Amino acid sequence: MTVPTLTPTPTTMTFFARFETDILSGKKTITIRDEAEKYYVPGSVVTVSILETGREFCQLAILAVEPILFTELSDFHAEQENMTLAVLKQVIQDIYPGIEQLYVVSYKLVGQL
Repeated sequence: MTVPTLTPTPTTMTFFARFETDILSGKKTITIRDEAEKYYVPGSVVTVSILETGREFCQLAILAVEPILFTELSDFHAEQENMTLAVLKQVIQDIYPGIEQLYVVSYKLVGQL
């Protein structure tokens, strides 16, 4: 009998430094991640840091985690990311080249650090 392994609820999240201002201003309200980061739990709070430096800068409440295909990304998602759809698709391709199955993690800012 195989015992399923439980994935612990993530308590941290990282973003590239270029997104910090948009997150803190409330202009960026989602992040699009791959399979490895689909385990965020709605209702939980995560501490956010800069990927490049590790500096913590805020806490976010996770609102939802929803699967989406790359081909289903729309202007609505781009608006939530505070960029155009063309830029959003390019950013995702740069970070996750060739990946079709993605996850939209919706969040709200609950505090700055």
